[in-house]
Amino acid sequence: MRRRYFTLDVFTTRRFAGNPLAVVLDAGGLESAAMQSVAREFNLPETVFVFPADDPKHRARVRIFTPARELPFAGHPTVGAAVLFAHLDGGDGAREIVLAEQVGPVVCRVRPGSGGGHASFAIPKLPEKLGPIQDTAKLAAALGLKSADLGCGNFVPENWNAGNSFTFVPVRGLEAIGRARPDMTRWGEAFGPGDPPGAFLFCREVAEPANAYRARMFAPAMGVLEDPATGSAVAAFAGVLATSGLGDGRHDFAIEQGYEMGRPSLLHLSLTLRARTLEGATVGGDAVIVSEGMIEA
Repeated sequence: MRRRYFTLDVFTTRRFAGNPLAVVLDAGGLESAAMQSVAREFNLPETVFVFPADDPKHRARVRIFTPARELPFAGHPTVGAAVLFAHLDGGDGAREIVLAEQVGPVVCRVRPGSGGGHASFAIPKLPEKLGPIQDTAKLAAALGLKSADLGCGNFVPENWNAGNSFTFVPVRGLEAIGRARPDMTRWGEAFGPGDPPGAFLFCREVAEPANAYRARMFAPAMGVLEDPATGSAVAAFAGVLATSGLGDGRHDFAIEQGYEMGRPSLLHLSLTLRARTLEGATVGGDAVIVSEGMIEA
């Protein structure tokens, strides 16, 4: 069956930067194995499959696949799909779009633009701290780094989950984060065969002065050696930041990612604390439509 699809670049305002995404419309009748095969064929960090919504208040039900596995939630597919739906629905005004993902309904705010737009989503699950890393030497070695490369202010390596699990790894600066390379001979020893499947490295040294953090994300278990922009990791990063000594109120952070890959990306994280407890957060960014076509599936 011929199915219409679009590709977009997400967390960027220009094509051929940011994080590429495929969105397959009218995915009805596709079984999980077929969707996984299509995702491997596109071989992008994620592919979204669109189904009719079960709830009339939702714009669509979506399933998200990396080349290796299905995810219950992901950030750049959420932003990209929301921008695409606003484009397909027409109209110029900002609007709310709700996507039904496996993690639950994800509420998006979308501002359409010419050939793309901007979208942000309220994180569907408050970040949960899964615990600290016991052996930081093994962690550093799995990332091609030395123990002395780890560290950023009062941050320590920790595991967090806000829909997907990640190991958050603070590093000294741009020189250290630029040297990071997954060592697959040591990866399993440091991370194990299951969750958390991704390592999110971050530092305070940045390329653009307006940005707060530089990041890289490696996820071999997802079939993504390195990701240009990782919205679900930034959603969990809200928990890391909320426990770092921030005061009450709203805090906004711009996070740059993908520079080492030649695909510069910019993610916006806003979080609100009350009584020094994270009350909620949003993740957002821009997306541009790159291509449209048909796939036999």
